[in-house]
Parts: sequence; C-alpha cells; structure tokens
Amino acid sequence: MGQFEGKTAVVTGGSKGIGLAAAQRLAADGAHVFITGRRTAELDAAVETIGAASATAVPGDIANPDDLDRLYDAVRSRGRGLDVLFANAAAAAFATLPEITEEHFDRIFGVNVRGTVFTVQKALPLLNDGASVILNASVRAGDGVAAFGAYAASKAAIRSFTRTWANELKDRNIRVNAISPGTIDTPGLDGVVAGPDAAALKSQFADGIPIGRIGRPDEIANVVAFLASEQASFFLGADLVVDGGEMHI
Repeated sequence: MGQFEGKTAVVTGGSKGIGLAAAQRLAADGAHVFITGRRTAELDAAVETIGAASATAVPGDIANPDDLDRLYDAVRSRGRGLDVLFANAAAAAFATLPEITEEHFDRIFGVNVRGTVFTVQKALPLLNDGASVILNASVRAGDGVAAFGAYAASKAAIRSFTRTWANELKDRNIRVNAISPGTIDTPGLDGVVAGPDAAALKSQFADGIPIGRIGRPDEIANVVAFLASEQASFFLGADLVVDGGEMHI
C-alpha cells in the first residue's frame, strides 16, 4: 500500500515537466490526482501516462477563476476532500526592464502570483485536516539573472506567501511549504531557450551547476512527495532549494 493510498491530490500545470512528474509520483504512491492545464491533448496524454484509474484531467487556466471553480467542483464531486495541493503552474519569459510590456507583466504575474493565490484560496474549503500545500517557487527569485526580472519577482512573491499562509493555516493542521527548483530539463526550459543555440545554452547552464548537469523533473517530484508525506510533518513555511548546488557552492 502506498503512502498516499486513499488520498486526493491536485497538481496544477500537471500535463508536462515537473507537474507531470509530480503527478506520476503521487499516483504511484496511491493518490488519485487531479491535473489541470490549458491544452486538452497534453492533459489526455498525461492521464494515459499516469494511468486513467489514478488521474482525472480538468482543462483550464489557473489565471481564470471560473476554470479553478470547475477544477475544485470536480474534486468536490469525488467526496473525499483534498489532501495534497501542488500549486505548480507557472509562466516564464525573458524581458529586460526596457522590454517589459504590460502584456508581459500581466501574463507573468497573472499566472504566477494571482493564479497561485486563487488556486490555494479556492482549495481551502476542500483541504482536509493535515493536508499539505506545496508552492513552486524558484532559485531565480533571488539570483538577479538579467531579463528575468518579472519572473523572479513573481517567484519571490511565492516565497513570501509560503511563510504567510503557513502561519495562517497552521491552526487547521495544514502545512504550507515551497520548493525552489534550479535549472530543470523541462518543456518549459525548452520554450525559454528555443532556437538553434538551445543545446549550447543548456550546456552553459550545466557548466554553472556544481553537480555537473541540469536537473530532472523526477528529482523535483521526489521532493514534492516528501513534503506531501508524513515524513515532512515538522516542515512548515520552509523553502527547499533543489538546484544541484547552483546557489550554494
């Protein structure tokens, strides 16, 4: 019997990359996982990968409150509440200060900040006693990478919300923690470094990581599963950096 047997989980942005890896890991340990994302075909493929008996796809954009309502209506209809919420969905794009447009700012903050706030807020009535909420932050929140200002600021907000919400929800025995991945080999990274120089850029990233390579989505999923489990019962308001030593060595 898996450690999440009989539990219900939600993973936003669960159709690919870190979200898909986390959904697979939670399902492998017994959870029924609701995944959401904007592309129906990708969600359907993800459900097939996870296993149809263990996953339910609810298409939607976390920046749209109506889509979040549909997601949680589906969770509510299962009748078992919610035990694990991994608020993973995010948007990323490069733009230097002179290049930032209203559209760029609104997209990054609309998904990463506004979307995360209401992903968690709308889950509150469903969260069971002892539930775990995990927010996806980033090491980019504090490293000053050029042209990543809006993204970095949005992830700094996630780190701040982690501490505030951990304090606000502790009396319900709900643990709120964050993970801060470093450079991970995901479709999202491919989108940021797309083009003929993509392989060279990834090689440069790897050269800057003490462990000698870019991280894998399953390595982040392992940390998500840990934070969701009873093994992390004394973690509250923490931000676990998973970056191959990039920010520390």
